[in-house]
Amino acid sequence: MPERKTVQKAKRDKRAGKSPTTQAGEFVHEEIRKVRRGQHGARSPQQAIAIGLSKARRAGVPLRPPAKGKAKATTRRSAEYAYEAGQGKRKTRRQPRVSRAVSQTLKREPRGTASRAALSKQARSAASRRSASARSAAARKAAKTKGPARRSAAAKKAARTRARRRR
Repeated sequence: MPERKTVQKAKRDKRAGKSPTTQAGEFVHEEIRKVRRGQHGARSPQQAIAIGLSKARRAGVPLRPPAKGKAKATTRRSAEYAYEAGQGKRKTRRQPRVSRAVSQTLKREPRGTASRAALSKQARSAASRRSASARSAAARKAAKTKGPARRSAAAKKAARTRARRRR
């Protein structure tokens, strides 16, 4: 179950007109916090992200499952199930034994997968798979929904980064 605070943040993002992936990002943040706090581990940063996305879909975030060829068949099936559950098209049956088994397994996984270095590496590799124009378009869209104060702060940070790299 996601925390109430996380669901509220996702709803706020939805009201602000942000994309489903941004709304789902709140659930991914929560998952990373849980791994860092030691509540459970994850085998890789990708697994922590996948758990967060699944929680988001089940909570009703309209995040479509990956298209055919974009992910493994089992991943797609799982994502479709979570999406339908969140959209109220499917009744979920509680499975305490399965839930317990998953929790126990996750507790045995490492915690370092949510470290800054691991997440940075994951973000870089994910970005490198996208084209420059796609990255640029995403940045433009993000700037649109940021608001004046946050936009100003982001511009100052970008200027600092540019200055540091020039040295």
